[in-house]
Amino acid sequence: MPVTKDRINLPDFNLSPRIDQVGVEERASRFTKRSIKKESKMNGLKLVLNMIDLTTLEGKDTDGKVKQLCYKAMHPHDAVTDIPTVAAICVYPSMVRVAKKALVDSGIKVASVATAFPSGQAPRDIKIRDTRYAVNEGADEVDMVISRGKFHAGEYNFVFDEIAAIKEACGTARLKVILETGELGTFDKVRRASDIAMLAGADFIKTSTGKIQPAATMPVTLVMLEAIRDFYYKTGKMIGMKPAGGISKSKLALHYLVMVKEVLGEDWLNNEWFRFGASSLANDVLMQIVKEKTGLYQSANYFSVD
Repeated sequence: MPVTKDRINLPDFNLSPRIDQVGVEERASRFTKRSIKKESKMNGLKLVLNMIDLTTLEGKDTDGKVKQLCYKAMHPHDAVTDIPTVAAICVYPSMVRVAKKALVDSGIKVASVATAFPSGQAPRDIKIRDTRYAVNEGADEVDMVISRGKFHAGEYNFVFDEIAAIKEACGTARLKVILETGELGTFDKVRRASDIAMLAGADFIKTSTGKIQPAATMPVTLVMLEAIRDFYYKTGKMIGMKPAGGISKSKLALHYLVMVKEVLGEDWLNNEWFRFGASSLANDVLMQIVKEKTGLYQSANYFSVD
């Protein structure tokens, strides 16, 4: 059965909680002041690495580039043992089959963007076909973008219905809904978009496409984490979170983990429920792991440029 909403019982999207901007920014800043000891730091770095979606979303993507990225996903650092793989490879639908074959039985997921990524400016039937194509090619996860123009026009039912239709088209694949928070403008709108996405069936909510600035920020992510927490309290359903874009340093990623633990708890501290959409982050994490193991930094020249 299609996911449809009860026009009588569906909450009024205009009633999403108002957000205290000053309070959110102040609380988010506190997470950056936590002290992380050596053993906890190493565990945290490995966890961050295991939460990364390595991504290539360029018009010049080739089979060879995707295969190279898949190799890196499975072997983040050939000279360092006892480190995990990343969580997933994220590619365009046309590259899903290549990634799926390259990853074989590694356990690493293949995620595909869809729905006229990154603009979302396409008719719904095209978005649905785009989604079904990605899933039929073997995608385990679909990253869709919401129609921001419709959202800003106040057509929240349209946004809800579109997400619900894409969720149905996903079948058994998990759906990550990208809000593109840099285009939403206010924390109130971020909260409203988060609520709509979760009510419509999102398995994850995601900040950004990584194609515009600002992308992920700690205050925006905090607003979305609190929306997830409130949704869980009301429904008992866990929703995943993916900040994407703008997270390139290990220290910042560790601050995000602290925030997740304090807002949502340890149940969310795994790649089933939390991801980083930041390919450049992987190399910095690997450099920090090598530093913790050997006491020496490796040059960036030792790592592939993705």
